[in-house]
Amino acid sequence: MDEEMKGSMLGALENVIDPELGIDIVNLGLIYDVALDEEGLATVTMTLTSMGCPMGPQIVGNIKQELFELPEVKEVEVDVVWSPPWSKDMMSRYAKMALGVHG
Repeated sequence: MDEEMKGSMLGALENVIDPELGIDIVNLGLIYDVALDEEGLATVTMTLTSMGCPMGPQIVGNIKQELFELPEVKEVEVDVVWSPPWSKDMMSRYAKMALGVHG
């Protein structure tokens, strides 16, 4: 997968907003990796802000919806992982400023 496709996928994922924090999942640092194979299977490796996040299924559904907008994507698989655990340090500068997190 080339960098341009990776950029397109991350761009699509920036449309997925974490309902609790009101910031997209890319800037929150929830996306660990994206991949696309020759058959059009998009794989997203991500985490959630907390293990019991009630919005998990909704976020996964939104991820699929956004990635299916890309013509290259035929199938979407979302792997939710807990290692490494998410922390506020993973957020982009934009997300930290928006949420008033310092550091």
